[in-house]
Amino acid sequence: MNIYEYDALNYIINKGYTNQRLIAESTSYSLGKINKAISKLTDEGYLDNQFKLTDKARREINAKKPRHAIILAAGYGMRMVPINTEVPKGLLEVNGETLIERLILQLHDAGIFKIDIVVGFMKDRYEFLIDKYDVQLVYNPDYDSKNNLHSLNLMSDQLSNTYILPCDIWLEKNPFSTYELYSWYSVTETIDSGSTVRINRQKELIPTSKGKQANTMIGIAYFLDEDAKVLKNNLKKYSADEKYNDSFWEEALFYGENKLTVYARIYHPRNVFEIDTYEQLRELDGKSSHLDTDIISLISKEMGVETRDIQKIVVLKKGMTNRSFRFSVMGKQYIMRIPGEGTDKLINREHEYEVYQTIKKLHISDEVVYMSPENGYKITEYLHDAREADPDNPEDVKRAIQKLRSFHELKLQVPHSFDIYKEIEFYESLWEGKPSIFRDYQKTKEKVFTLKSIIDSLPKEWALTHIDAVPDNVLFVGDEIRLIDWEYAGMQDPHLDIAMFAIYSLYNRQQVDDLIAIYFPDGCTNEVRMKIYAYIAIGGLLWSNWCEFKRHKGVEFGEYSLRQYRYAKEYYAVVMEEFINKDN
Repeated sequence: MNIYEYDALNYIINKGYTNQRLIAESTSYSLGKINKAISKLTDEGYLDNQFKLTDKARREINAKKPRHAIILAAGYGMRMVPINTEVPKGLLEVNGETLIERLILQLHDAGIFKIDIVVGFMKDRYEFLIDKYDVQLVYNPDYDSKNNLHSLNLMSDQLSNTYILPCDIWLEKNPFSTYELYSWYSVTETIDSGSTVRINRQKELIPTSKGKQANTMIGIAYFLDEDAKVLKNNLKKYSADEKYNDSFWEEALFYGENKLTVYARIYHPRNVFEIDTYEQLRELDGKSSHLDTDIISLISKEMGVETRDIQKIVVLKKGMTNRSFRFSVMGKQYIMRIPGEGTDKLINREHEYEVYQTIKKLHISDEVVYMSPENGYKITEYLHDAREADPDNPEDVKRAIQKLRSFHELKLQVPHSFDIYKEIEFYESLWEGKPSIFRDYQKTKEKVFTLKSIIDSLPKEWALTHIDAVPDNVLFVGDEIRLIDWEYAGMQDPHLDIAMFAIYSLYNRQQVDDLIAIYFPDGCTNEVRMKIYAYIAIGGLLWSNWCEFKRHKGVEFGEYSLRQYRYAKEYYAVVMEEFINKDN
């Protein structure tokens, strides 16, 4: 059968035969196509002379009947900040009912009661569904490091006459049916440059290049047993390959050697809502109880405004340790920082608060409206037209380093210090007994720690030091330069900031020396140069250990982590060969 025959038969299954004009109107196909489809169905024995279903049709209908559903609900829903700090996306309330419960009830209305829900983030919040709806929860332990292709792969052996659907979708009309005759994937007719599938003339979905004319993907699909077997094999193959860690499950459907061709199930964009952001939830249900989150209430209280005055919430890129979003109040824009998972172990928020109290009148950082020394929540004024320093732009680097030096010359004081050696040990302790990925780690660590006595023997200043003085934290705002993100700042030798700038920028030896020359326009002594090289080795080990902690949490930093470890080894050798052993 083709799509026209399938849909004509589906109409007769659900409503009985009326006349071909009504079938054409209901399916939005031309009368000619429906006439041809009815004739073909009759010729092939699916309809009798009275256009009623035959036993052959009933056997095929029963064989293709939906029997199972998989709801994907494991992810963070990062774009739902700030709501996702309190509730997972599937449990967002719209018009008094949660998204996932509405989907479950719609499945029940279609006669589907075997429902598996793949959970991860805030998994325990879904537990009540087991008793209330007799569903099964399947835990995805990799939810924080891999995308939903891996969630679906956990259920790949169960795929057979199965609906697949995300938990964060709201449809006005029930998208599920007691009867399905073919495999399909849902889209709207809305053009979406971010999508990579389009509808061809046969009503099939085929892949297209990103940026080309494509249809908005919804994420609901149905697979008959035969097609499900192909999808299952693709899921298993792709999930075993690390390059697909960030892939959506549709990668296994539309792309690769064994891609499937499925029909498009088309929805009107006004009838389907994928709720990815706070603003989308507010648009769909302005009275949703989840709009008044603790964070929104905090902003309202601290800024003296109503929650409805907090507008234009836009999630910013996820940083190495935090989540942030931009918002507007009375026409002015701000940024709310929400510390990421596990950062309470890494960063002392009281120390950070002390630093901001020390620098707040100097206008060298972003302007803080509110900060909590307990949990690290922070509201700052948004810096318009700001850009980060480019470590490959000599003029940017020169201005950034000069700004750092002028800050160091203030010789500010705070009541706490940053002990880089203790921090190295601390990050290692967070591995919880797991060995380093580097086979010679213990030997490297012993060597790097011998540099402590060398550094301690050299003269140094002792002042507030940024520690995380990297190009990303140097912002150019018009003619001004602002230093941001003071989470690690404390009393230290300011020359450590030079080393940190260099290793984050992945500089080679010549670039390191050029950096030193900028900081010391009148020349740098051999003792100070040796000290900075030692800091590069120690700083490299520090951030390598930090990366290993993050790796155990499922976060990879690619070349950055490897290069940090190389700095530890290579600059230890530089110090020993060019300064210590040479002098001996």
